[in-house]
Amino acid sequence: MKYIWTTLFVLIASVATAQKKLDDAKLECQYYYVYQNDTLKGSTKDDRLVLLIGAKISKCYSYHSLQIDSLEENPNGNKIYLQEVKEFLRTGVRPRHKRMKAYTYKNYPEGKMTVTDGLMLQDYIYTDSLNNIDWSVSDSTKTILNYTVQMATCDYRGHHWTAWFAPDVPVSDGPWKLHGLPGLIMEAYDTKAYHHFTLVGIRKVKDMPIVMSKTYVGTNKFEKTNRKSFLKMQRQYLENMTGMIKLETGIDLDPNSSRRVLTFQPLETE
Repeated sequence: MKYIWTTLFVLIASVATAQKKLDDAKLECQYYYVYQNDTLKGSTKDDRLVLLIGAKISKCYSYHSLQIDSLEENPNGNKIYLQEVKEFLRTGVRPRHKRMKAYTYKNYPEGKMTVTDGLMLQDYIYTDSLNNIDWSVSDSTKTILNYTVQMATCDYRGHHWTAWFAPDVPVSDGPWKLHGLPGLIMEAYDTKAYHHFTLVGIRKVKDMPIVMSKTYVGTNKFEKTNRKSFLKMQRQYLENMTGMIKLETGIDLDPNSSRRVLTFQPLETE
């Protein structure tokens, strides 16, 4: 865990130099995120999410995606990545790669949420609503990382969520877009276990800026959209990936491909 904290601080420092500062982080949380990438086969993938919480703004993103951003900032990034690809061909160890592409900024702008996300060769930006989750808090409790946590449930964006929050950590925040409880969300999962977030580390920090991360793909500019339009494009991509590749690049990887049954349940289905 110590190595992860140290590496993360170096990565944040490397990508923050030329980016817009929004706030200073007071608290840093790390979540282990497991999701079913194929609901028919029951196979899963994982990610490590970082939640930086400042006095006014918070930012949640994938640690692995930040690694790729740090390579893009590095003048020798392409050389380093090519070396990792060579190692992959030799050893089978997969090179660094992006996982969750979404960066979520709560209370930015004030009272709302800004989200950046990507599909293929384009990154998008949109504004989302905040303080819009109707939680039902119960008396059930358990312990996570030596904190007594309390259970709450809600219906949010197409899933029924169970969350466990810590009243002793008085920040109304959590992984991804989850928020709105009287304490930090330390664990959250949907009824069908498509998505599961578990807090694995928490610490107070200083001199750690919260910045608006840039995009490094396509035109290096975010395309403005809205949440529903992005979700529609995302679903089209998941159902017809080769078709989307042809649309963006002109390359037809599989002329015989057709729309497939969606076996991955996104975090938002409505």
